[in-house]
Amino acid sequence: MVVTGLAAILLAIAVLLVIVSTVQPLAARLHLPETVLLALVGILIGGSADLLLRTSLTNVFDGAARTVLNFPINSQAFLLIFLPILVFQGALEIDVRRLSHEIGTVLLLAVLAVVVSTATIGLALFPFAGMNLEVCLLLGAIVATTDPSAVVGIFRDIGAATRLTRLVEGEALLNDAAAISIFSILLGTVTAHQRVHAGAALWEFLHSFIGGMGVGALLGRLTLLMITALGGTPAGEVTLTIALPYIAYILCDDALGLSGVVATAAAGLTFSLYGPSTLRPQTWRFLGELWEQLVFWAGSLVFVLASMLIPRLLVGLTRWDCVLIAIALGAGLIARSAVVFGMLPLLAATRISPPVPLPFKVTMVWGGLRGAITLALALAVTENPDVPVPIAHFIGILATGFVLITLLVNGTTLRWMVVYFGLNRLNAIDEALRHQILGIGLREVRDRARRLAGDFGFSGDATRPVLEGLDRRIEEEREANTFDSALGDRQRVTLALITIANQERSILLDLFRIRGLSRSVMETLLRSADAMVDGARLEGRFGYVRAIRRQLRPSWRFKLAQWVHRTARIDQPLMYAMMERFERLLIQHLVSLALTRFMRRRIEPTLGMRVADIVSEVLERRQKLLQDAIETMRLHYLGYSEALESRMLRQVAIRLEGEEYDILLNESLISEELHRDLGRDAERRRRRLDRRLKFNLKSGIEARIKSVPALRGVPDAVVHDVAMMLSIRFVAPGEVLYRRGARADMVYFISAGVLESHVAEHDIRFAEGDVIGAEELLAGRRMPAAVRGLRFGHLLAIRAREFLRLVDEHPVIRRNIERLALLRAGAPETPLLLAPPERKIATVLEQQPIG
Repeated sequence: MVVTGLAAILLAIAVLLVIVSTVQPLAARLHLPETVLLALVGILIGGSADLLLRTSLTNVFDGAARTVLNFPINSQAFLLIFLPILVFQGALEIDVRRLSHEIGTVLLLAVLAVVVSTATIGLALFPFAGMNLEVCLLLGAIVATTDPSAVVGIFRDIGAATRLTRLVEGEALLNDAAAISIFSILLGTVTAHQRVHAGAALWEFLHSFIGGMGVGALLGRLTLLMITALGGTPAGEVTLTIALPYIAYILCDDALGLSGVVATAAAGLTFSLYGPSTLRPQTWRFLGELWEQLVFWAGSLVFVLASMLIPRLLVGLTRWDCVLIAIALGAGLIARSAVVFGMLPLLAATRISPPVPLPFKVTMVWGGLRGAITLALALAVTENPDVPVPIAHFIGILATGFVLITLLVNGTTLRWMVVYFGLNRLNAIDEALRHQILGIGLREVRDRARRLAGDFGFSGDATRPVLEGLDRRIEEEREANTFDSALGDRQRVTLALITIANQERSILLDLFRIRGLSRSVMETLLRSADAMVDGARLEGRFGYVRAIRRQLRPSWRFKLAQWVHRTARIDQPLMYAMMERFERLLIQHLVSLALTRFMRRRIEPTLGMRVADIVSEVLERRQKLLQDAIETMRLHYLGYSEALESRMLRQVAIRLEGEEYDILLNESLISEELHRDLGRDAERRRRRLDRRLKFNLKSGIEARIKSVPALRGVPDAVVHDVAMMLSIRFVAPGEVLYRRGARADMVYFISAGVLESHVAEHDIRFAEGDVIGAEELLAGRRMPAAVRGLRFGHLLAIRAREFLRLVDEHPVIRRNIERLALLRAGAPETPLLLAPPERKIATVLEQQPIG
């Protein structure tokens, strides 16, 4: 039976997958990059197929050889099938917030380096190649794109510095986009037999690049919104992530005339940034594993299939072609060195990005390997019927030779270079911490091993050598421990705060996994935790505390909702903003308590008592701010607060119930059918908890009005009307309520909190029961000084026009305000005429704006 057609193609792909599955362990054993070995396998397959067709010794394998050589995949298929997967998964793996600190370096390497390499290689070849400048520049663009897979694989295998890996990954993410954009522009000029116009080419490049970035980010956000709407169905969520890169790539590349690679990268970065706060942690982990498998298949196949074409592309290679390849390699190395050694110091000097050490620079220059994308672009030229044969021959041979040399020379020596520069070793802080952690951890291991030996009844002869070996290792680590001398207190505090912030992130993800908090709250809190990590890393304790203060301030959405509530009397936005803020503060409070316990249990034994005391002080200050913010809201919405806490505890209890059922199943105490039934019952009860709690924004507001000293004596029949006039305003510490010289367009009754004003070198405190803005409004003057919050405050606000009308109708309010002013000034309670005549009140009413 002869296998033909589609079956033959599928069989060939299956055989290739079998081959690539054996390459990974073989590459590890030979200490070679996987991509180098895959390229060699592809060349061997392609060369063998060509040899089998040419030989007359046997015809048995002719069918298989023709299938290999005539494999139905061209350059367009290479880019369309494999490139979106490789780019999107590369973006998913990147820590966007960490990469943002290196954005100057990444953009320099990804964009400027490609432009410089294209120009340098093209100009170097132009005098010798016998081709016009556009063709030489086209070759430069093709070989300017670097392939990170081999480099990153080496770095991860030998444990290279994470910053070096991050720089290479970030560069490669946009490197392909820049090179392909330039390639498309130059290929159009070559096929149209036109000259390159620098201005038009620059505009086309920027339009393609920036437009693709915007469309990709938008598509990423839309996909995340669709995932939110799906309501937690993992299969549908993961399916959307498979569709996203292809939609972004094809839409921009074919329909909008923008860079499909940039759009795919932007969509992936958007997903990497917001995905953990949108998808459940278990779904996010599965998604990462799935994409890792997809990129293994795609990356391996693209290397093998592209390498199979190398023998065909090298047909007709001459000695002069070898000279031209050498010129291109030298020019590419010079161009990359010029950018890395010449421009990176300028970025560091201007503080656009952190300095890059010399060993990093040398490794980044030498690690600029070329791979499958370069071969696919070269193939696109050779397949293009509008490209003359001599140009196609020139591009095919030089690009293929360039790829082979970088893979076989740079790729095989890069590992040695990383080891030579010591980039695989831990830095001084991590090395000192390693001995400290090992010393503590091994003591715990020894104690647990002794207990287990007793529990299982191991003999003393079997137990003794194991425990003695652990004792020896503990002693070795104690003697090698330089932790106290290697790290100062400031470094240890910084390390502790970074650890605390990362632990907070883990706790939040765990709460999200049990559906203990909403997606929007999760996104906000995760962003805050990342800001704490960055603040501690860059500025130590001060940066961490600054991030905490920012975290506790009302968000812009909350402020906008307050403005809508105050001006348009629409309560709904503020109601939802209040619910979200309540949930966020409560979660932060619970997490803060957990962090205090974590600090005593883990940080103190590792970093010492002194560091633990400093960190405890920071956490206590945070806890006090949180407590203040929560109590201010709980004072007036106690019922909602208790309902929210009760729901959260129920969600935790349901999670513990599910874990208990899992244990019973693993111990074979219940059947799988019973386990499923119990799980369905728990899920039904958990879904009932997803219903949004009811929140009454003006709960008990009439009782609060009656307790306001300035409004005492107002008839009960008027209280309801006053309640309808009032709006609610929350003030955070440091927030300015009124600026100096401002017109008192609102009057504020302090329901809770403390505010301060500085007048005539005296600090005036406003606390519960005080009124702000009333004296100035009644006297017809502007605010004498700024008024800002000292603690979290809850205020009842009324518009100036409505307040003046209320005072006109109920003079008791004016007398109350006069009395409060006297009490605040420390004077005896005597009548004080603050208000102008009735005619003046009417004039003030006319002057006050309605808003």
